[in-house]
Amino acid sequence: MSTIEIEIAALEDRLRVGELGPDADVFAELLADQAVLIGEDGEPFLAKAKVVEAHHPGKGPKFTRVEIADLKIVPHDNAAVVTCKGTYYTGETSMTLKFMRVWLKTDNRWQMIAGSVLR
Repeated sequence: MSTIEIEIAALEDRLRVGELGPDADVFAELLADQAVLIGEDGEPFLAKAKVVEAHHPGKGPKFTRVEIADLKIVPHDNAAVVTCKGTYYTGETSMTLKFMRVWLKTDNRWQMIAGSVLR
């Protein structure tokens, strides 16, 4: 694995662990202020505030386990593209989502600048 792949894999795991808390601070740190996501409806939106708010304790379902599969990291000079599947377990149910995320390194700091999620 390249240095970029190792760094991004660690950040992706921080996102996974942040889902379990949930820990809004992880998402506040790792999403760029102008991060753009494309939701399941296919519409783009500025995501940071919405994602951070959704990860405050008590705001959504509490996940008991999050498993990431098929993680692929494609490094570029100061960027990386990630694709993966995440399965989220609540105790009674589970759902699997497919993700694409774009990470950018500026000022020695990686942040997610774009992504998409599909069922």
